[in-house]
Amino acid sequence: MLQPEWILLFLLLGSFVGFMAGLLGIGGGGILVPTLTSIFLLHGIAIDHVVHLALGTSMACMVITSFSSFRSHNAKGAVVWLAVKGMVLGIILGTFTATFLASYLSSLYLGIFFALFMAFVSTQMFLNKKPKPSRQLSGPAGLFSAGLGIGSISALVSIGGGSLTVPYLTWQNIDIKKAIGTSAAIGLPISITGTIGYLINGWSFSSVNDYILGYVYLPAVVLISVTSFITAPYGALLAHKLPVSLLKKVFAVLLIILSIKMLISII
Repeated sequence: MLQPEWILLFLLLGSFVGFMAGLLGIGGGGILVPTLTSIFLLHGIAIDHVVHLALGTSMACMVITSFSSFRSHNAKGAVVWLAVKGMVLGIILGTFTATFLASYLSSLYLGIFFALFMAFVSTQMFLNKKPKPSRQLSGPAGLFSAGLGIGSISALVSIGGGSLTVPYLTWQNIDIKKAIGTSAAIGLPISITGTIGYLINGWSFSSVNDYILGYVYLPAVVLISVTSFITAPYGALLAHKLPVSLLKKVFAVLLIILSIKMLISII
């Protein structure tokens, strides 16, 4: 798979994902999972494992970008550590457990769940729906339960949790900027735990494939991570100069198209 044209494709994919993440404040799973699924299918990866490999590779790609985003928000004092501490155990348990569930599900069922979730995210993005603050931050039990749910869904669709964490924290009466910063902090344990889970659960699969460790395709992780790390700050820089509200609607449509294409390719 390591022909020059595919190396270039992974570099360009990382550039686009990083730029859009910086511009719109969204994770790259919605782009990476369906795109990687198509790439892996073209290279003969068995359909029974193709979505798993796309999920694991996408999750591993998020580790570096999540760390970078977390550092940036924390430096600005935008992380509510009380929420992070309350949710992190649930996040880790939910994420890790869900990777085991994913390993038992077929690519078709994972694809259907991914497409349905992306349809939900895209609709919220297109309509620009935001929950109204209506309560105070939950206690330890509530935060743990929220972390468990967010971690589980994040592992099954390979996202950093932002599309779930930000609305949840906003509903909990946390300022939107701090909700985004806190979500970035939570994205780091999601990406690390999810990557470990997909490495463990795909171990037998990796033994017969070059450059694959568990359900993670290593060259894609390196190439995508490098360019996404470089382009994310440029996206953030242009966030105040471009019509972000319009771009979000266009991007929402793109996510739905990519999800439908992925479903068609695995049916």
